[in-house]
Amino acid sequence: MGKEWLKDVYGTYKPIVGMCHLDALPGDPRYDGEHSLDWVIERVRYNLKALQDGGIDAIMFSNEFSLPYLTKVHSITPITMARIIGEIKQDINVPYGVNVLWDPEATIELAVAVQASFVREVFTGVYGSDFGLWDTNCGEVVRSRNALGGKDIRLMFNIFPEASTYLGGRDIADVAKTTVFNAHPDVLCVSGRTAGAETSPRLLQEVVSMVPDVPVFSNTGVNERNVVEQLKIADGAVIGTAFKKNDDFFELVDSAKVSRFMQKVRSFRA
Repeated sequence: MGKEWLKDVYGTYKPIVGMCHLDALPGDPRYDGEHSLDWVIERVRYNLKALQDGGIDAIMFSNEFSLPYLTKVHSITPITMARIIGEIKQDINVPYGVNVLWDPEATIELAVAVQASFVREVFTGVYGSDFGLWDTNCGEVVRSRNALGGKDIRLMFNIFPEASTYLGGRDIADVAKTTVFNAHPDVLCVSGRTAGAETSPRLLQEVVSMVPDVPVFSNTGVNERNVVEQLKIADGAVIGTAFKKNDDFFELVDSAKVSRFMQKVRSFRA
């Protein structure tokens, strides 16, 4: 464990991971049959370029618009994601990861297939959520990663994920401590209540204090106004909504917003 590896994987300390959201995919309720999959791919390509032109440190590809999410996805989802990432792979020039919402096994399999450096998932805990009872099996997933030849893929653990409540009455600091002891996460991600909702600085500090040797990322709600405050506590951040046009979760990425944000981050890191 430790934090020294962050620069090797993300290219810097205090990295900013920009979300490259995929539009609804075949099989998803919101999939638009009037547009071909080529349309989805071109929008992913647009977001990728906007993030990279804006100076992002790393990118995570996610089926963010597969709402409502499944905890065990249909095979068409990671298959389609693998095709999309494969088609644009030659244009990716920063470290990248993947997240198949919310299926850890599918996420690991996709990461191995597309040679991703890291993944984010809900690997531990049992939750009552908007998607029903949300159970996990971290030991099985980690064994699967190693068996598939993905031992070097870094695991970002989303603890207390959005739209859910931990079943068992434990506070987040206690969960963070036992997760580190039992599961050896590479990163702990701390979230607000929904995508775009600010992660509480108090909560971040509580987790960082409890697990000082493990990187802790702010997972939601970091924007140009609060990024310095967040990075004074967190070891990195995952950004989605704040990079979108009009701060609209469903919009495309605004490269100018990414650029302004990253200039502020680089000044802070300096």
